[in-house]
Amino acid sequence: MRLSNKKKVPLYNFFNTLLLLLLSLGIIGFIFNEMKFDILGNASYVLIIFPLLLLCMLHLLGRQIFEYDSDGEALNFKNRNFIPFLHKNLSDEFPKYKLIKYEVVSILFVKRLYVTVSSKNSGTTMLKYEISYLTKKEVNDLKFSLNKVVKANQEKNIKNK
Repeated sequence: MRLSNKKKVPLYNFFNTLLLLLLSLGIIGFIFNEMKFDILGNASYVLIIFPLLLLCMLHLLGRQIFEYDSDGEALNFKNRNFIPFLHKNLSDEFPKYKLIKYEVVSILFVKRLYVTVSSKNSGTTMLKYEISYLTKKEVNDLKFSLNKVVKANQEKNIKNK
């Protein structure tokens, strides 16, 4: 199964540009209000704070682009930001038989995927991916696919014992 939200990059770029434009206009409006007009009084700070908070929220929710591929014998996870220099890109590929368990954690607007993989050196390794920008259907499809892999691995382990 393949899952990707790469098609939403233009939408994220639009919102980012819109928020940057609102912030720029807010700064200009704030400067004009403080220097010349003084119409808004202390409420002029809202012109800067509101767009800045929205812009921070857009970027604090994490990496926007998530790609998952379970076709073949390997699982492939990619997680990146639409602005390349903000966060480090994550890219992991490992055989399906190494997947031990997974967990999707959702707190308010932030969703994270924690994948536990078996490792030769340390026993297990936990990989973290930010999936806040996936729709509910995409998250359910991801859970369904990972459940299939985990169940298949558990059945193989039972047969081997």
